[in-house]
Amino acid sequence: MHHMSQTPLVRLKPGRLDGRCEERRAHVRRFLREELDAGRFEPTCDCWVKGFSREFSRRAGAAGMLGITWPKAYGGQDGSPLERYVVIEELLAAGAPVAAHWVAERQMGPSLLRFGTPEQKAKILPGIARGEIVMAAGYSEPDVGSDLASVKTRAERVPGGWSLTGTKVWTTQAHHADYIFVLCRTAPAEGGDKHAGLSMLIVQPPSPGLTIRPIPLLTGEHHFNEVNMDGVFVPDSMVLGEPGAGWHLITSELVLERSGPERFMSTFPLLVELVRKSEALPQDLRTSIGIGELVARFTTLRHLSIAVATALERGQLPNVEAALVKDLGTRFESEVSETARLLLAAQPSLDSQDGYSRLLAQSVMHSPAFTLRGGTNEVLRGIVARGLGMR
Repeated sequence: MHHMSQTPLVRLKPGRLDGRCEERRAHVRRFLREELDAGRFEPTCDCWVKGFSREFSRRAGAAGMLGITWPKAYGGQDGSPLERYVVIEELLAAGAPVAAHWVAERQMGPSLLRFGTPEQKAKILPGIARGEIVMAAGYSEPDVGSDLASVKTRAERVPGGWSLTGTKVWTTQAHHADYIFVLCRTAPAEGGDKHAGLSMLIVQPPSPGLTIRPIPLLTGEHHFNEVNMDGVFVPDSMVLGEPGAGWHLITSELVLERSGPERFMSTFPLLVELVRKSEALPQDLRTSIGIGELVARFTTLRHLSIAVATALERGQLPNVEAALVKDLGTRFESEVSETARLLLAAQPSLDSQDGYSRLLAQSVMHSPAFTLRGGTNEVLRGIVARGLGMR
């Protein structure tokens, strides 16, 4: 008799937000209420890319919203990943303009903490925690989307450092960046292992040989960039970790990039507005079912994302789980705008006086990027399949 082998599963242990987390939540809500009451920002969809405000990031830093999990020596608060989780979900729920610090605080800061030299940490981390430093991730390239091991950008040894040449694309906020992390090849792939010989260099704009060109969105907004490097000098002191350790650095970082609430909350302000608007209309079963499905899926994604944060708190690197959450989450973000469009007729318009029409337009125009940025869904499914032993 043939026995089916048991299908492997992705197992995520549920996490629980404790009293400290709820204290943080109350603190963030007070801060945001003051910001909104003072008219300092207007909620937007996709606020962690669209909402760029150095002033807001500085105020958030001063209010203790950034670098929560980092040691106090580097401007942090020795808090837990779950405390940080609560803070970022509140900022996203409010559609706050967090883009100036988002990438730096989410992934570059933790990478520096784990792999940076004492000098690099002292130079950069306190500024990120204060909301004063903007950073960009120079990973994808014109012929290299989510398959980062194939990067062509290369760095060659020169006295005192490295000479960096190549092109990066979709580099969010590079035009504002104080530092750009660049994944590059510093040695040939040994014995066919394309993960070997990669390094992470930290480039400081402006720099001779460095050119940054805008890649506008459908809306004409400028968040993405093409970054060209033609012999950019990077001193030895600005290599992250060891030369050749790039693949380990990037895979550790992508877990942080793929698992947070920004992967399913980019269109949350629109969902809130959809619920608010539908409550004012006569009860309609179709609308109730449509919104009910979205809210149920949102709740599930939130539990999954908290479970990944809990795994990080236990010192694990849940890269398969993070890939799974991002795939499910980014599809959900687009479905919020699709459902909203079908349920409540409105003319999406970026300059409408009506908040719902404005948020709808923002989410529709930004949605093509949801399933691309941070790794395409197709590549993420490959990671999950491999993690389950299916390929």
